[in-house]
Amino acid sequence: MTKSNRGFTLIELLVVIAIIGILSSVVLASLNTARAKGQDAAIKSQLGSLKAQAALYYDNQSTPTYVGMFADPTVVRIMNGIISSGGTSISTSASSSGWAAASKLVANSANYFCTDGNGVSTTTGSVSNIGSSGCI
Repeated sequence: MTKSNRGFTLIELLVVIAIIGILSSVVLASLNTARAKGQDAAIKSQLGSLKAQAALYYDNQSTPTYVGMFADPTVVRIMNGIISSGGTSISTSASSSGWAAASKLVANSANYFCTDGNGVSTTTGSVSNIGSSGCI
């Protein structure tokens, strides 16, 4: 009677498990990067929505101004949307003739995305570049 070898050896199973572990870690790292980029896109989209709302706010004032814009309930909802999208630091500035808002990005936390009433939307390294006249 001969013994037939069926199945895999312990070494073969351990090698396969190690390969699967390495592949899954690569996939998970890629997913985290994609998630952060998706959060950045949501932040940028919300800041884009802020432009339209700022124009509506300005037009609806008896004396056209941006002062008080960031207390408007619709603007507050947009700002809360930025926070729920992962924006951890939001800076705003408004005057009678202009406004600016910026939020820290997720994928590269050293950068902020700034948008203003002049139509500028840009990535900047500091919120000190944000003034009531816009993004610098």
